[in-house]
Amino acid sequence: MSTVDKMLIKGIRSFGPENKHVVTFFRPLTLIVGPNGAGKTTIIECLKLSCTGELPPNSRSGHSFIHDPKVAGETETKGQIKLRFKTAAGKDVVCIRSFQLTQKASKMEFKAIESVLQTINPHTGEKVCLSYRCADMDREIPALMGVSKAILENVIFVHQDESNWPLQDPSTLKKKFDDIFLLHGTSYYTKALEVIKKLHKDQAQEIKTYKLKLEHLQTLKDAAYKLRENIAQDQEKSESLKTQMKELEMSIQGVESKITHTETTLKELRKLQDQISTNTTARSTLFKLQQTQYAALVEENEDTDEELRNGKQNLKRELLY
Repeated sequence: MSTVDKMLIKGIRSFGPENKHVVTFFRPLTLIVGPNGAGKTTIIECLKLSCTGELPPNSRSGHSFIHDPKVAGETETKGQIKLRFKTAAGKDVVCIRSFQLTQKASKMEFKAIESVLQTINPHTGEKVCLSYRCADMDREIPALMGVSKAILENVIFVHQDESNWPLQDPSTLKKKFDDIFLLHGTSYYTKALEVIKKLHKDQAQEIKTYKLKLEHLQTLKDAAYKLRENIAQDQEKSESLKTQMKELEMSIQGVESKITHTETTLKELRKLQDQISTNTTARSTLFKLQQTQYAALVEENEDTDEELRNGKQNLKRELLY
């Protein structure tokens, strides 16, 4: 990842020609604060100019960017920006851009007079300076940083007066996006839109699928709740039936006891009935025998039972004596 480290500004707006104060950029964040006119915006403008070669808006082609020769009482003034940054490969590079504003007879003339890249030879440790034309420098620095010029110009170092470009008309906005996403002749903006549309379609289909799944799950959930209610009701019925079964078992035990008692009583009654039958038969036999014996009697004794008992006792005494 490319990073900017330090920058020295001379002869540009609020920075004097003999300025020696170096602006150091800290990581991960650098805050630039100061009163109006202190040069906060100038720092961003110089960063953008160093990296892209683009002058800030409302600079009148650089005439209001460099110190005015009339104010300085000279025929020409010079400005310079030195920017030290690390390339995407991690190498230290110093970019030097020098400008000149000359007072002609009827007009002022602005021009870039020097564009230099300083690097360090990794083998000898010496500084190596390479001069470039402005157009070549404008292509070289974004390549070293690994960032396109459009991104540096419209995103990273965008000027505050141009920061509302996303709100411009559609054609300008499309051109900006095409420039930002343009790589090797292919419009990444258009491809990005196609990818976004495809993703949107896929996401919509996926959402539809998940909605169907959700509806199915909701149906299953409702069925599960209904089953739980039915199970709870069945459990209550089961408990009630268990109680009834226990009561019936106790009733059955009572009935079984009664049946057993009844069977025992029935057996006893049958025995009694058998005895009655036997006794009835014996009685009939005895009655018949009695009738036979009664018929065979010579005479009928009409004494009372008491008289017969007394006679029996008297007979016993006589036999004893």
